Amino acid sequence: MHTNITLIWTYLRARCVASGGWDEAGTVVEKVILTAIFAGLAIAVGAIIVAKVTAKANSINLN
Repeated sequence: MHTNITLIWTYLRARCVASGGWDEAGTVVEKVILTAIFAGLAIAVGAIIVAKVTAKANSINLN
């Protein structure tokens, strides 16, 4: 997964440079995009953990 993100990020940076350069405003956009990606990944991991814990709790026999 990390390799795909690195590949996409490298492509986007190359396209930005080819279209006229990378200015200081681009670093803000870069940070916002990375923050959104990592937040999305954290939410996905949290959802997976909650689903697994809930499934395990539901499988406990209380009788």
